[in-house]
Amino acid sequence: MTIIHNLGFPRIGVDRELKRAQEAYWAGHSDQAALREAGRALRARHWEIQARAGMAAVPVGDFAWYDQILEWTATLGAVPARFGQPDDEPVSLDTLFRMARGRAPSGTPAAACEMTKWFDTNYHYIVPELHPGQSYRIAREDLFEQVAEAQALGHRTKPVIPGPLSWLWLGKGDAYARGAADEAKLELLPALLTAYEQVLRRLARLGVEWVQIDEPILGLELPDAWRAAFAGIYGRLSAQGVRVLLATYFQGLEPSLDVLPDLPVHGLHIDLVRAPGQLEGVLARLRADQVLSLGLIDGRNVWRTDLDAAQALADRAREQIGERLWLAPSCSLLHVPIDLAREAGMDTELKGWLSFAVQKLEELRLLGALVAGAPGPDDLRAAAVQRAAARARRDSPRIHRGDVAGRLLEADSLSRERAPFARRIERQHARLGLPSYPTTTIGSFPQTPEIRALRRDWRGGSISDAAYDKAIREEIERVIRFQEEIGLDVLVHGEPERNDMVEYFGELLDGFAFTEHGWVQSYGSRCVKPPLIYGDVARLAPMTVAWSAYAQSLTDRPVKGMLTGPVTILQWSFVRDDQPRALTCRQIALALRDEVLDLEQAGVRVIQIDEPAFREGLPLRRTDWPAYLDWAVDCFRLSTSGVREDTQIHTHMCYSEFNDIIEAIARMDADVITIETSRSNMELLDAFEEFSYPNDIGPGVYDIHSPNVPREDWMVDLMRRAAQRLPAGRLWVNPDCGLKTRAWPETRAALQSMVRAAHTLRAAA
Repeated sequence: MTIIHNLGFPRIGVDRELKRAQEAYWAGHSDQAALREAGRALRARHWEIQARAGMAAVPVGDFAWYDQILEWTATLGAVPARFGQPDDEPVSLDTLFRMARGRAPSGTPAAACEMTKWFDTNYHYIVPELHPGQSYRIAREDLFEQVAEAQALGHRTKPVIPGPLSWLWLGKGDAYARGAADEAKLELLPALLTAYEQVLRRLARLGVEWVQIDEPILGLELPDAWRAAFAGIYGRLSAQGVRVLLATYFQGLEPSLDVLPDLPVHGLHIDLVRAPGQLEGVLARLRADQVLSLGLIDGRNVWRTDLDAAQALADRAREQIGERLWLAPSCSLLHVPIDLAREAGMDTELKGWLSFAVQKLEELRLLGALVAGAPGPDDLRAAAVQRAAARARRDSPRIHRGDVAGRLLEADSLSRERAPFARRIERQHARLGLPSYPTTTIGSFPQTPEIRALRRDWRGGSISDAAYDKAIREEIERVIRFQEEIGLDVLVHGEPERNDMVEYFGELLDGFAFTEHGWVQSYGSRCVKPPLIYGDVARLAPMTVAWSAYAQSLTDRPVKGMLTGPVTILQWSFVRDDQPRALTCRQIALALRDEVLDLEQAGVRVIQIDEPAFREGLPLRRTDWPAYLDWAVDCFRLSTSGVREDTQIHTHMCYSEFNDIIEAIARMDADVITIETSRSNMELLDAFEEFSYPNDIGPGVYDIHSPNVPREDWMVDLMRRAAQRLPAGRLWVNPDCGLKTRAWPETRAALQSMVRAAHTLRAAA
């Protein structure tokens, strides 16, 4: 039989059990023993699912209390000094949570570590903080305890750990840049490798045969010094008594194929979903003593696998390397929902096109049987069902709309140009009458249990449309009055009617479908249910106009109309794979353009189109960036460029590096951009200063992902640093993201402090 294995499994649980256990612990409603028991139960359940599906070994180390990079950083003892970690004591779970959130049930609150996107996914990781002379040690026992835990349940294990070069590449510090051609980071390798060797020897003593070491950066265009480091590093790591499977994903290895012949590992995993063309080059360089794992089941999207195409690639490899062939998903299944069987209410036809984590393991088992040439009768029936579903999806009349195709043909004639910014901003100032350092928020206000229950009851039919509308209007009025009371300058309606910033719009657009239980982890306890874009996208009716117009009718101050941008809707959905992503994005942009013009017609003077996923969508190789940036910028401008000069367009981006795409951001030509700068201590403004960014900027002055309430003097200091880099007349004061996940007491205190900070800045101007 062909060996099949998995690179990682979703850890949140089908009912988000991990989220509930985490949040109960953070809130003081349960103790750490209960939290750990919830984690143990989830791991046992998930290992059993994978073992039943025929995995040769279950992955261990893919479970994390917040994210896998933070887990590994804590395991290495690389805890920043501000968290007060003694050098000779284990890193506690509460210290790990303080690194992620700024606080935990025990320990002194401190500024949380920076958080950013995991390559081009919507998953976030906590950035390792690096400094010269950093030391490393085994500072947590969780990995080894979980290996023993799985073994006690009768499972063969394959521990999964981040690779040393990828961990360094993703890290940063005052002396080091993240993801840059920064050879200085490599000076940390000797101490780092000593810790890795200790980990691998410990695993060998536990009877582990294979360890999966993830090095996704190997598919990037690496500097020579980084590429050259692989052979020596893995020569050491492969000599520690365990077999090393080096795993790459999200990209092909074409830029680093010359590294492979000298790479002394026992096996290599490659992603043939993202990069099927790399197979021949890898086969030509694979050594005769190495296993090759082919990632043939899409670990990042939800559509059923084309078994014939996958088998053709596997058969090609098997012809050359025989029994050294392994089969796997393309990457960890962390990025997809857990079990399609939970979707009892989903449209039957659409459900037949889909595959979640549990189903992907079954697809993998089926592919293994077909490649081995020994499928049983049940396998043959399953393969026939799979092929029939692929045909049904391809031929379905639900996929294409003639009117959308017609609009796309007309889109080229729609202007993307607006008047020069200097003229626009003058007219906007005259219309809005804002003070210096104007204050605003990013859009959402706390989604209380009462609001969520209201929405749930309305969807379930237990309250009428009229009762629901009345309750939402009352909540909007409460939020408006609160903002007036504390003195915010540009208000928002708070978004009480929205379940999620993408799902809400998807529910009102044609071409989208939804799940009931399709939760995916975004970071920590934050889970989202990405919509499914299965067909052509069109707006059926106005989506936000009534709520925004009502909010504006309650106050003389400007209220922002809030929309999610086309690139972010695309990136944070499971996107159809039968046409270019750029085409789907343009369809979304046209729908949003209609909404923008309707908001303006309704008297909304400020319209924010959020694009937090703009950078996330970048291809991983720089040579592919220009094409993406061209269509992404074009889609944003297609959405926004039809408005009058005195209508102010805002956009929001968070947890992204901007230095290398600042020109494209400027080409978006938003009147105001709000960004995250609190966790990075205003570092992200460097790009805007060096580029001489021409429009207004709101550098987020406090971190909404931490429950810590920021001090007024701290925010004043941050804004003064910003004013040293950019003209004070173009600076706004705002949080770094929406407030949906926060509680009202901390929100009230934080915003009051923020407004006082703005008044202090104005008085000193």
